[in-house]
Amino acid sequence: MVQLIVGNKGKGKTKQLLDKVNSEIKTVEGNIAYLDKSTKHMFELNNKVRLINVADYMVENSDEFVGFISGILSQDHDLQQMYFDSFLKIACLEGADITPAIEKLEKLSAAFHVDFVLSVSMDENELPEAVKEKILISL
Repeated sequence: MVQLIVGNKGKGKTKQLLDKVNSEIKTVEGNIAYLDKSTKHMFELNNKVRLINVADYMVENSDEFVGFISGILSQDHDLQQMYFDSFLKIACLEGADITPAIEKLEKLSAAFHVDFVLSVSMDENELPEAVKEKILISL
C-alpha cells in the first residue's frame, strides 16, 4: 500500500510523518526504514527505525530511486514499512509526473508486503488524478 501526506512546503508534513513512524514502531512486528535527504531528523526518530540518507547514495533519477528501494527490500526480508520524507527531492521527481514512480512503488508493495508512506510537497489539487486516492493526510 502506498499512502501520501501532501501539502505545500512548510505545512507540517514532516512532523506528521515523524509522529506516524514513531507511533507505528510500537505496533509493527517487522522493521521500519525512514528515507530522507539528510540526517537532520535522526534524533526525532525512535532508535529502532533505520534512517537512510538518500543523498549519500548518488541517486540521480526516479528509476535509480526505485532501484535503490528494490535493493533495500532485497536486503531486509523483515521490512514492513518505509517512510519517505521529501519524496519529490529524494526520488528526483521535482517538477515531474509522480504517477509512474507511485505505480512502481505500488507493485513493490504488493510483491514484498511493504507499506510506503510518502511526504509530498504538493497541494492536493496539484496532484495527478491517478494518485489522489492514496492521500492519507492533506495539509
